[in-house]
Amino acid sequence: MSAATPYKAPPNGWRTFLIVWVTQSVSVIGSALTGFAITIWLTTGLYPDPSQKGELAWALAAFNLAFAIPIVFGAPIAGAFVDRYDRKRTMMAMDVLNGCVSILTVALIAARQLTVPWLIVIAVLTSIFSAFHGAAFDTSYAMLVPENKLPRANGMMQTIWSLSGVLAPSVAAMLISLPLLARNGQLPAFATFLGQIQNGALLAIGVDGLTFFIAALAPLFLFIPSPVRTDLKADSGAKKTMWADIKEGVVYIWHRRSFLWLLGTFTVANFVGGTEILMPLIIKFQLAPDWAAHGFQIETALAFVTTAASIGGLLGGVLITAWGGLKRLRVFGVLVPMILEGLMIIVFGFSNLITISCIVTGLAAAMTPILNAHSQTIWQTQTPRELQGRVFSVRRLIAQFSWPASAFLMGALASRFDPGLIVAALGAILVVWCVIGLFNPYLRKVEDREWIEAKAAERAAAKRTIRTS
Repeated sequence: MSAATPYKAPPNGWRTFLIVWVTQSVSVIGSALTGFAITIWLTTGLYPDPSQKGELAWALAAFNLAFAIPIVFGAPIAGAFVDRYDRKRTMMAMDVLNGCVSILTVALIAARQLTVPWLIVIAVLTSIFSAFHGAAFDTSYAMLVPENKLPRANGMMQTIWSLSGVLAPSVAAMLISLPLLARNGQLPAFATFLGQIQNGALLAIGVDGLTFFIAALAPLFLFIPSPVRTDLKADSGAKKTMWADIKEGVVYIWHRRSFLWLLGTFTVANFVGGTEILMPLIIKFQLAPDWAAHGFQIETALAFVTTAASIGGLLGGVLITAWGGLKRLRVFGVLVPMILEGLMIIVFGFSNLITISCIVTGLAAAMTPILNAHSQTIWQTQTPRELQGRVFSVRRLIAQFSWPASAFLMGALASRFDPGLIVAALGAILVVWCVIGLFNPYLRKVEDREWIEAKAAERAAAKRTIRTS
């Protein structure tokens, strides 16, 4: 299949996508339950004493880093893998393996053997399996959904993450409290068996494991195509290595400058997104006079702002799903929401009122699903299906790497400068970058496939000429 050959989705592809989307949505929410439950377990179970604040902070940081590092740096390998092997089987296998990790976690907590080293091992395993699952799923639904429905499908995917942020804390808290309620006789008779569970975190993590196995079973009865590769042998006749596949993904993006500019825009946006770690500082100090005047505690103020962000993200996902997005010039569906998000970030940086901060945080979060859905559609429609694993994984590595780099820098800057000014300045950088992008000819032509491929061929030919000269 060439880049110029239109791809035709299989019959009933949209229905298949809906089934997979429902089961994967349940699994995503289940994973959020585990994250919340482990945080609660660390806080109240392993390190309950206030004097253990340092150990708790280290454990939380170690758990998050153990998950973040493999999923970011393992993305290119996962992408190359799913371009070689059956994506449906990869998804199913990774769901089963993640389900087994959930069972291991439950067993360790039940035996009171779950320690921080074990937690790091669990996070690394979950991260690796999630990297392969994500690479397979992201490239699979592009094989199922007709191009005119891709923006709607991408909006639905964005909605999953926002919905999990809204639902998971309350559902996890409810599940964690059920065993105690059962022991106190506050549940119906048919639920009294839950009183035998000593730790409520077991219930939340067990539900997560169940969702993984359900998600693994659903594709078993569905047709999810994988592209057939015809380039697995090099010119010499030897089989192409995985590293050669990864290099191919890098070269593909490098030769297509329109894609580089789009990726660069998201790299800037993700770098600006690192200012999220400054939110607690702004709320604690800059907004303190206002929320204190309302009789709030800092925990309440922080909950208001984070809830506003989750609701905004959910509404943005619902909007792009119902609308379906732009049918042409989708790059404006990326840049304009990104400009609006940058403006909201500027207002948040200067705001002294909790109400204004909640409003602009919600509006900024609402822009994220819209711009992400348009971007994902551009990449899906312009990248050949048989290359998407390799290309998307390189794209993900570059874009996601800028966030932890920014987070590290934000900590250093916040120790010397006003956090609100840092946030406002970076929001302004994002706005200026995207306004310039509106007039960038490479970005404006990001959906002109013939022009992009012609320029890519010219650059490849020029590179070969340099090598032979």
